[in-house]
Amino acid sequence: MPFTDALREVSDGIIVDIEVTPGSKQVCVPSGYNPWRKRIEVKLSESAQKGKANGQLIEQMAYIFKVPSSSVIIISGFKNNQKSILIKKVDMNLALSVLGKKIKG
Repeated sequence: MPFTDALREVSDGIIVDIEVTPGSKQVCVPSGYNPWRKRIEVKLSESAQKGKANGQLIEQMAYIFKVPSSSVIIISGFKNNQKSILIKKVDMNLALSVLGKKIKG
């Protein structure tokens, strides 16, 4: 699975490197993988103003990993389209399973 470069397991969960496209017509989490930037691509319908897209990202990641929103934390890139997020209580196997079903390639 080529997207494993975007994942890092840590003691309390997994860190996922993401590239966000805010203001899309449809929400698509994940929408693909960028092998050059080594980031999982995400399309969000909310705009990148006043934290709306970040809030939607947290909600969507919590939904696909079936964890509470409080378990999804943006650890870098809060004001950037390239972000790293920590998802608590998720291990590498679960992340590979969930993302592998949604990312083609």
